[in-house]
Amino acid sequence: MKLSIVMPVYNEKDTIREITARVLRADTGLEIELIAVDDFSTDGTRDILKTLADPRVKVFYHDKNMGKGAALRTGFSQTTGDIVLVQDADLEYDPREYPKLLEPVLDGRADVVYGSRFLGGPHRVLFFWHYVANRMVTTICNVLANLNLTDMETCYKVFKKGVLSRISLKSNRFGFEPEVTIKIAKLKARIYEVPISYSGRDYSEGKKIGWKDGIAAIYHMLRFKLFK
Repeated sequence: MKLSIVMPVYNEKDTIREITARVLRADTGLEIELIAVDDFSTDGTRDILKTLADPRVKVFYHDKNMGKGAALRTGFSQTTGDIVLVQDADLEYDPREYPKLLEPVLDGRADVVYGSRFLGGPHRVLFFWHYVANRMVTTICNVLANLNLTDMETCYKVFKKGVLSRISLKSNRFGFEPEVTIKIAKLKARIYEVPISYSGRDYSEGKKIGWKDGIAAIYHMLRFKLFK
């Protein structure tokens, strides 16, 4: 079995070396490849990526900024593994938790696994209104998709490669999260959640998602529920 880790990257010069090292140190028991897609960073991240010499790392570069969803599509198209895992390029999510994310897939229970920040794992205490917005969009998604997720917006999503190959993704930016959730629900894929830790950032530390992305998420859920 081979694990493909897809990491969209945008302006993460302060974290890219460390997160890459953490990913490559993760003890999964599987052959791994890390596919990093730089979404036209302008802070020097691209120069750092060009210095990465590990043969397990493949780097692709967008010639303009297109968004997380577009970077993930590029990365997914380059995967050669049996299982695909999404990893952010900051340090909010811990690659040491890969084994618990992979377990339901490897033992045959799941086709898709979401790592939930709200199932009891340790997490940094941050913004109340972010929590409210997350629960709101997750609830709306659950209503539309007939699911009972606790954290639709989580970065940590794991897919059997065969599931991804049956989905045509279109969202360029943070609409990826609701789009992929609605579409795997339509496939009636077996979805599991597992608790994960979360070391969230505030905006001064580089956090990028905001309230406008929450509004966009609702639009994308309705769009992909009603249309392909």
